[in-house]
Amino acid sequence: MPHANEPVSLRRLLLFFIPMGISVLLINLSHVIINGTLARSDNPEIILAGYALAMSLLVVTEKPAVLFRQTCSALVRDRVSFRAVRRISFFVFGAALVFGATIAYTPVGHWVFGGAYGADPVVEREAVHAYYALMFLSVFSGVRCLYQGVIIYKMRTKWLTIAMVFRLAGMFLLSQYFLYVGVDSALQGTVIFVFGMMIEAGLSWWESSKLIKQLPEKDEECEITEPKQVARFYNPLLYSSLIVVWVLPILNALLGTTDRGTLAVASFAVAGSLMNLVLGFFTYFHQIALLFVKSNPAIVRKFTLMLGFIPPLLLSLMAFTPIGEWMFSHILGVKDELLAACTHALRGFLPFVLVFPWLDTLNGIVMAHGETKLMFGSQVANAIITALTIVLLVLLIPSWNGVLGSLAQSAGVFAEVLFLTWLFRRSHRTAKLAA
Repeated sequence: MPHANEPVSLRRLLLFFIPMGISVLLINLSHVIINGTLARSDNPEIILAGYALAMSLLVVTEKPAVLFRQTCSALVRDRVSFRAVRRISFFVFGAALVFGATIAYTPVGHWVFGGAYGADPVVEREAVHAYYALMFLSVFSGVRCLYQGVIIYKMRTKWLTIAMVFRLAGMFLLSQYFLYVGVDSALQGTVIFVFGMMIEAGLSWWESSKLIKQLPEKDEECEITEPKQVARFYNPLLYSSLIVVWVLPILNALLGTTDRGTLAVASFAVAGSLMNLVLGFFTYFHQIALLFVKSNPAIVRKFTLMLGFIPPLLLSLMAFTPIGEWMFSHILGVKDELLAACTHALRGFLPFVLVFPWLDTLNGIVMAHGETKLMFGSQVANAIITALTIVLLVLLIPSWNGVLGSLAQSAGVFAEVLFLTWLFRRSHRTAKLAA
């Protein structure tokens, strides 16, 4: 089997990419299992609201853990470099546990959900109880991504799909047990989620452990030996992720101030879920560029040109033909004026999905060169432009509902790709002049 630094055919690249895309699609099914289980409780509105509230806070700790997938696949080339990355992960996982325990077992959780989020007391209690299990999810998610980074580097991506299949099976069986005994708490939803993540993390560890044993103890071409070297790559990704996680709450807060705030927030959320479903399969362009751009730049360019236009074509079919309305109404259960608002909001995401494959590829190129600090700058630009755009749109056209949010996100991603392109070219132009 070829490695990332060896020549690779387009067919082999597709076989490498497709399992990763399928695994993302299967992740969406895991959320369907949980929401479908909680919806069958005696108080579905309260329990689903508590679960959603707890999940909205999860991104603060899970996003830093997920970054170990890119970090590991970019830096690990021998067992010494893997141990260096793993030592950094211990600090991140420990911080995630402390944060989760603080939310679950101290008054901070009630202050966050009841005060900052403004939830009703009964929903607030459900959210805090949900964190009794959810506090462990970031750890298992991080373990999964740490070992998946090695699996991706060794081009064994079929194991991402295999692990997801077993994860879904475990979650489904546990959900059926809860339905049998009775669903009465959002905690049961988070237990299902954590149980599935444990299965995926365990299988990723099992496969990756064999691959790590095959790595040399020390590769002479690998410069990563200490955690501080890993931190130079990882920290900019961490800082940028902590900025990006606040963009969605800002969008929702400002959409809530429009002429029909509830309709705006709801249509933006539903349209975003369908957009993510369309884009989900195509969210691993960065891994292709990260692993192959230095050894096979032509094949990366050909791959991106071949697949990069598929997401906007798919979204156009959803947004401008009856297919989208059918999916909204029959699959998501959207009706009446919310249906029209969702379709309108979905059209605002077209620029977003048009740009995303190229931005994701450029991010992979930047990571391949170890210049993740450039991504921090570009994502700050994204956050600033998104916030400024939503403020301007809410002031000028407050009657446009959820499309204001999708247009603001599209403006932000355009700013990100333009700024990152400029930063990357300037960095390499300066490097050439210095040489």
